Amino acid sequence: MTDYRMTIIVPVFNESGNIERIASTFADYFVKSTTRSKILFVDDGSTDDSFAKIETVCHNNADFEFLKLKYNCGLSTAIKAGIDVITTPLVGYIDADLQTSPFDFDKLLKDIDNYSAVVGYRGNRKDTLSKKIQSKIANNIRRALINDGIIDTGCPLKVIHVNVAKNIPFFKGMHRFIPALIKLQGGRIKQVNVSHFERIAGKSKFNIFNRSLKPLQDAFAYRWMRSRNINYIIDKTNIK
Repeated sequence: MTDYRMTIIVPVFNESGNIERIASTFADYFVKSTTRSKILFVDDGSTDDSFAKIETVCHNNADFEFLKLKYNCGLSTAIKAGIDVITTPLVGYIDADLQTSPFDFDKLLKDIDNYSAVVGYRGNRKDTLSKKIQSKIANNIRRALINDGIIDTGCPLKVIHVNVAKNIPFFKGMHRFIPALIKLQGGRIKQVNVSHFERIAGKSKFNIFNRSLKPLQDAFAYRWMRSRNINYIIDKTNIK
């Protein structure tokens, strides 16, 4: 039985054109990385043939697993579903569009032993102008409302200790606040500049509404949660 250190969650919703590319790119990464990792596809109720391709990839490679949700639940739920079943010490996260590179996981892994999570930020984004503007608006809203110190909360490249990830309080839209929610638990975050590429296949699932207006609602939800958050340190106990 192979001892994996990290499980990398890849949420999938109608990404048929990217599945084989994910498989080949990660197969190459696994050969070159010093950290033993595996992939967990989380199919979020795809309506194209994404899942059929995922089944084929997983059947042909022991380093690939899948979890299929019965219907589309959204990105935050897909990430949570993946975290719930992971048993490796670390969890990674990357989007199925591969606009970030698996090879940058090794940049994040260099410092993971000293932090609760190491997250990427896209220093040189290769998105369309409209997407850049939408993301800038969303990031500015988040910074103004919660001031969490995170440069690029939308960057999908992350490595988190599983015991930390399993304690994140989940809600819809949570994926935008993973670093902030970890910091709410007293966790330490490091941010690392990672590569970014144009989308080659498939279509973005985000628009001005779910990239700007929804984050505004979610930022207020986070502010409420932060104001009600419970943290404590046990001084003494005689429990055996």
